[in-house]
Amino acid sequence: MDVEAVDKDVQLFPNFLLNKMLMKASACQIAKSASPVEQVRLAFQQGCEVSVKELDSLLNLLKEKKKRMEQEEAESNLQIMHEFLHCLRRQKLEELNEIQNDLQYIKEDINAVERYRIELHRARERCSIKLRMISDDYNVKTSLMDKRSIMNIPDVHERKDACSGSDSQAGISVARKRRVHTQFNDLQECYLQKRRHWAKHIQKQEEREGNSVKREGYHSGLKDFQSLLSSFTRYSRLRVIAGVRHGDLFHSADIISSIEFDRDDELFATAGVSRRIKVFEFASVVNEQADVQCPVVEMSTRSKLSCLSWNKYTKNHIASSDYEGIVTVWDVTTRQSVMEYEEHEKRAWSLDFSHTDPTMLVSGSDDCKVKIWCTRQEASVLNIDMKANICSVKYNPGSSFHVAVGSADHHIHYYDLRNISQPLHIFSGHRKAVSYVKFLSNHELASASTDSTLRLWDVKQNIPLRTFRGHVNEKNFVGLTVNSEYIACGSETNEVFVYHKAISRPAAFHGFNSDANEGEEPGSYFTSAVCWKNDSPTMITANSRGTIKVLVLAE
Repeated sequence: MDVEAVDKDVQLFPNFLLNKMLMKASACQIAKSASPVEQVRLAFQQGCEVSVKELDSLLNLLKEKKKRMEQEEAESNLQIMHEFLHCLRRQKLEELNEIQNDLQYIKEDINAVERYRIELHRARERCSIKLRMISDDYNVKTSLMDKRSIMNIPDVHERKDACSGSDSQAGISVARKRRVHTQFNDLQECYLQKRRHWAKHIQKQEEREGNSVKREGYHSGLKDFQSLLSSFTRYSRLRVIAGVRHGDLFHSADIISSIEFDRDDELFATAGVSRRIKVFEFASVVNEQADVQCPVVEMSTRSKLSCLSWNKYTKNHIASSDYEGIVTVWDVTTRQSVMEYEEHEKRAWSLDFSHTDPTMLVSGSDDCKVKIWCTRQEASVLNIDMKANICSVKYNPGSSFHVAVGSADHHIHYYDLRNISQPLHIFSGHRKAVSYVKFLSNHELASASTDSTLRLWDVKQNIPLRTFRGHVNEKNFVGLTVNSEYIACGSETNEVFVYHKAISRPAAFHGFNSDANEGEEPGSYFTSAVCWKNDSPTMITANSRGTIKVLVLAE
């Protein structure tokens, strides 16, 4: 059959009735599911018949509904505003209460300082009276001629010296006051932190003993802050007291990666890319100025050296780590290796002898492993797989079980070696690799990173304390050293920076740039190693050119 012929015979006609029924059914369905407002709107669209009276009633109802909704919205807005203002008032009252408490603390401490100054003044007056009495007694026994020759003539010089000394002291005082104002915000924070801590201590003591504790007087919190203020304002610069040319005068590539003092601060050792450990006598370097200082001991190694660590008990033992991953313990007296460990598979960046157990040392490597060694054994006694390159390791000075690890994962991992399944705590905050970790005390840990910051942590409470900025460090190991009060590090600007642990900005700095040869750019070298001489203001520092300087903090 021809399909086209059939199609021509078929004629289609629209079914208006069916369409009307479908539209009505659809409208009913929409009306059932629509909101009341939509239903009213549909009713009017479909021609719903209503009278004027009914429309007026409906409009009045809508007006009342609109008014009630506007009132509810206004009440809701006012409630939110009311709660905000109450919250703000409560916060400001707390701040006001804290400020009032701080003002009370400051008032009490001002009174305590003034009383102490009066006591010192009276003590000085008593001392002066005693000196005058002794002088008068001596003068009575001396002839008039002797008095003129002995007393009168020198008296002019004494007055001049006293005047000169007074002027000098006044100048120092002005400079110290200037340092206070320069770092006023940080000092204010330190004072309030210590003062509030002391106030809480007194409050707890009162609650425990059930009676009022005398708050006035020169309390330990104020003494602590005075000590901090005195130490911070004491120094403003680094002064060179000696220098050593480490390598060949005609070859500039002699990066010193590590400087370490021995147990008694009599010797210091240096190591780096020259593949040699050089030991110098500190007194000779300082007292016998020479263009080239010869080391008292020199030991050659197979590979470039990354780190040194003197044994804290055995004076003649020093350990080294190198670019091949070898950890070696040396006897400086015989210049021979005592132990040699070759378990690390890649470059070992750092190592450290325990302060409390002279037979134990720790090392960290690019093979992502931290290893604990005992000088009585040929193999490692513990192995921690960190899953990231290890840049620095350090024993807590008060424990042979606690070790801090600086890693390329931007974190510091703090371990108890009695349970290495997981760290005691992970300190986070640095944005790049942690290149160094050093302990200022049993609970204070400093870290350095290639994010150009140093950070201070409390490993007892597991909290960050402070961030230090001022130096530049983005790609090199520039050195980090600490003592009980100060932190020092190198910089890629070929400078050394010193920070007080309570202040986030540098207290002093010194540049090596004056040592550059003619034609060399100032940025050609960087500071590569620093080391404090225990708790003294003296440090040894070196740059990537092989220049060593002995620096001391000065007014």
